[in-house]
Amino acid sequence: MFTSQVCLDGFTNLNKYVDMSIPIEVLGLMVKQAQYRQHRALERRLAPLGVSLVQWNALREIHRYPGSSMHQLAELTFNSDQAFGTLVSRLMKMGLVARQPGAGRVITHTLTPSGQGVLDQCQQIVPEVVEKSFEPLSEADRQELHRLLTILLAK
Repeated sequence: MFTSQVCLDGFTNLNKYVDMSIPIEVLGLMVKQAQYRQHRALERRLAPLGVSLVQWNALREIHRYPGSSMHQLAELTFNSDQAFGTLVSRLMKMGLVARQPGAGRVITHTLTPSGQGVLDQCQQIVPEVVEKSFEPLSEADRQELHRLLTILLAK
């Protein structure tokens, strides 16, 4: 079987070659490991603000999509409707989110002033953590990763 190899650092350092005949399961696991590493870093940095990654994500999506139903917000945050309902209840107890009646039976959510303040603080932290996660990649590498992930997500 022919195996192609590429040099990771772009130089001729033969000790850094990678076998390109990687089993697909390994590739999937590596994507998950990169995600896990970034999530743990975000959790550590958000903890002093009193919110988790999941809570920040909910605050962000409530802010980004005002008037959205709980079902829509659940999908945007990768939660089930039930899990998102529990999450919102906790955010309400923390004083970060308020509920209002919407059209028909829809209940909409908004950030309270405290919720907006926490979100603003999180929005200072998150880009720093994400930037650090991708720091080993050059701009060209990031563009190529974006291109490849766009192909994967389009299917």
